[in-house]
Amino acid sequence: LVLSNSTALNLLLSKVLQQCLERANSSAPSQVRSTSDSLAIIYVLLMVGLFGFFTVGVMVTNLRARRLEGPRDPYNTYINTDAWHRKDREHLQAKLIENYKLCCVLENQLAVEQPGTTIPEEKSS
Repeated sequence: LVLSNSTALNLLLSKVLQQCLERANSSAPSQVRSTSDSLAIIYVLLMVGLFGFFTVGVMVTNLRARRLEGPRDPYNTYINTDAWHRKDREHLQAKLIENYKLCCVLENQLAVEQPGTTIPEEKSS
């Protein structure tokens, strides 16, 4: 019985050793893969970070430029006045009148309503 137990133990230990060696041999390529995967993730995060940094920079620059304009800016003063609305309205009315004068209506004599004639109706049986 002692011999059989030691043989079983030897077989068990040899199988465990073989499995450990197989894992060690197969884990080398997986470590390389995991390293390349982690580098890819770092690259993507770096690109997203640079894009975000650029976007925030543009937004901050735009906000600073608008704050420096102020309400006394002649452009904003012109926009706030109603003078340009009146000019646009006058221009639109002039264009409408001009287009109305250029417009002509062609009348189809056959399509004109004729109250003296009746439309034949189908009689139900």
